[in-house]
Amino acid sequence: MIKRYSFFSIFIVILTTVSAQTKVDSIRLQELDEVVVSDSRFPLKRENSGKTVIKIGPGELENNQGKTVAEIINTKSGIEIAGSRGRQGEVLGVFARGGRGRQVLVLIDGVRVSDPSSFSQEYDLRLLAVSNIESIEIIKGAASTLYGMSAATAVINITSKKVSDKKISGDFQSSFGTNQSSSDQNYNIADISNTALVNGTLDDFTYSLGFSNVYTNGLSSIITETNEEDPFSRYNIDLKLGYEFNDKVKLVIYGNQTNLNSAYDESFGLLDAPYTFLTEQKRLGLSSKWTYNKGNLNLNGSYTNYRSDNRSAFPSMFEGNNYVVDLFNRYTFNDRIYTILGVNYNLDRAEVDGTQEFSLIDPYANLVYVSPFGLNVNAGLRLNIHSEYGSHLVYNINPSYTLKFNEGYLKFMGTYATSYITPSLTQLFGIFGANPLLEPEINRTVEGGLEYKVNEKLRLSGLYFNRKEDNFVFFDNTLFQYFNASNTIDIQGFEAQLDWIPLEKMNFSANYTFTERKGDNAIRIPKHSINAALSYNFTSSTYASLTYAFLGKRLDTDFNTFNDEVLDPFSTFGIYISQEVMANKLKFFLNIENVFNANFTEVIGFTTRGRNLRLGINLKL
Repeated sequence: MIKRYSFFSIFIVILTTVSAQTKVDSIRLQELDEVVVSDSRFPLKRENSGKTVIKIGPGELENNQGKTVAEIINTKSGIEIAGSRGRQGEVLGVFARGGRGRQVLVLIDGVRVSDPSSFSQEYDLRLLAVSNIESIEIIKGAASTLYGMSAATAVINITSKKVSDKKISGDFQSSFGTNQSSSDQNYNIADISNTALVNGTLDDFTYSLGFSNVYTNGLSSIITETNEEDPFSRYNIDLKLGYEFNDKVKLVIYGNQTNLNSAYDESFGLLDAPYTFLTEQKRLGLSSKWTYNKGNLNLNGSYTNYRSDNRSAFPSMFEGNNYVVDLFNRYTFNDRIYTILGVNYNLDRAEVDGTQEFSLIDPYANLVYVSPFGLNVNAGLRLNIHSEYGSHLVYNINPSYTLKFNEGYLKFMGTYATSYITPSLTQLFGIFGANPLLEPEINRTVEGGLEYKVNEKLRLSGLYFNRKEDNFVFFDNTLFQYFNASNTIDIQGFEAQLDWIPLEKMNFSANYTFTERKGDNAIRIPKHSINAALSYNFTSSTYASLTYAFLGKRLDTDFNTFNDEVLDPFSTFGIYISQEVMANKLKFFLNIENVFNANFTEVIGFTTRGRNLRLGINLKL
């Protein structure tokens, strides 16, 4: 009880300290006429985009300080990240529109990232630090024509922090908080994070150096009688250097090193165990652009090395290397026709039962037409040329029609798209259940919906989607081997989104998702989910928000019995409060999650977080 009161006392002291505040501009509320990039690779007004692109900008990221990337993304419609409500460090399952993790493509600054040595060749979101992210754009639906293999259900495009125009600029943050379950509300400090980012511009030269670390303890991975603590830690180092040769030629080189250390328990039998998973990511890349009259030629490339050490009852070490080169030309005709011609090269190599690799060469073309009478068309082709499976054509047609009126518009949207996913190196050649006879998975997506913007304060959207998956790759728990499903997986659903500014200083947003997957047991995919957020700027320097999340019934597999069980629905509330002391310089924030300490199951047998508090400070120079 003393610890509980002392934690709140710290916050009260802070509020008292900042009573003599300097008047500053408040963080802007969400702009309803935002510009989107990811669905076309051109900056287009939202009214001219035919896709449902979610934009998480700098303001929203700043108002979610203390949360992980997975927690922030998990508040958006059509996406469920299983494990994001549990102990930090648990393996995350990213499900978008009723699909699985390997059907979601992750990009960092427009370049594909994936770990070739992982079972499903997914990218581990635990490796990401929010502190070095400028924005996140999420394209829902198939986007394989623009971004290639694996972009079947969603693309998560992460853009790193922009460099300041000042000669030197600094952004520093430190926070600490509890890390406890609903049944053990001890209010011990068990979650600490620190970040530092220094960047600037010196004539034609730009630089950025960032560091972040996080350490958590206090929770056990598995719910057992002893509930011993399983710590998690991660540190990230990011370096970015740029040079502008003239107003037409720019070059950026960057590097990243991330180390992750997560203790965990035995999931088969749900037992405490002294297991540890360690992984190291090293990433080098470049981004270059040559701008000419009505277009620009771009060359992006990266090399990433992953080393993982799994220390358990069945110890194993993995290493994977990923090489990506993307050369594309953007050209605009009369501000109406936007074209992209490009070729993408990927080489994935992994140490799985020896050195295994495959490569892809993908020429692609995409066209966007924005008519003067409201018709917009986004269409593209991509030829996947795979060293193991030969060539396969994917395509996309995405028309939309916008009816404009004085202060808004009504937009009708439709999409027909195909995508293509080859099995991973581990599924083909690994030592655990590999099957070299696996065939690629083929997806088809159909969408239809509308978006209604009344004025600068209200936007509504609704969209129906229907997906089919053929040759879906799954793991047979009886035969302990990967196979292609003989049946077609059918998924359909509906998404609705509301963005409303009822008062000048108030913002309200809400989304609802219905998802129905047929053809397998659809574990951890809820039929119904709701997210809502209400925020208010009390003064130019005092901000507060209330968030709500509801997750409906869903199935999960008990790996003790290998039987499926229905998990109960649950709701959680969150509170975030921030107070600036000096204009755009010093800020304190308080984040309270699961305010009413709801007890729920997210993944059978695994711990979930109860009520937790985090107090932090952010200094900008």
